[in-house]
Amino acid sequence: MTTKERRQQRLRQLLTDLDLHSQVEVVAALAEAGIVVHEATVSRDLGEVGAVKVRGADGTLVYRLAADPGPSSARQRLDDLLERFVTHVTASGNLAVLRTPPACAHPVASAIDLAELDHVIATVSGDDTVLVVAEEGTTGAALAAALRERAGLM
Repeated sequence: MTTKERRQQRLRQLLTDLDLHSQVEVVAALAEAGIVVHEATVSRDLGEVGAVKVRGADGTLVYRLAADPGPSSARQRLDDLLERFVTHVTASGNLAVLRTPPACAHPVASAIDLAELDHVIATVSGDDTVLVVAEEGTTGAALAAALRERAGLM
């Protein structure tokens, strides 16, 4: 593995684990991991690994990976986010409705999409609400129960 590949692998891990708001913070986080780079290198690496800025849990913009991490690790991340941010789950028809604190709905919806859960065909997020659409033959109540359990709200 080349130095660049190792650096970008560590960068992906940092973007998954930390809320990094700027390239300066990314440079500092890499330095703490023993990887000394200039901001110009970080700028190129962020583009190459598919990093984008999204609203974090506190409402500020943070770097995240746009690429799908794969369903297995995405499901673990989903469980973590559901436990952290989902405060209430209800159902209506073929929908599960998840409530979150302000500015937390998008990360939850994105995590649901990336996790590729069975019986889920789509999500729609607002500021503090996520609608999860169940596939034909699955009720919103059944989907809500499964999400409620994953969120530890039983």
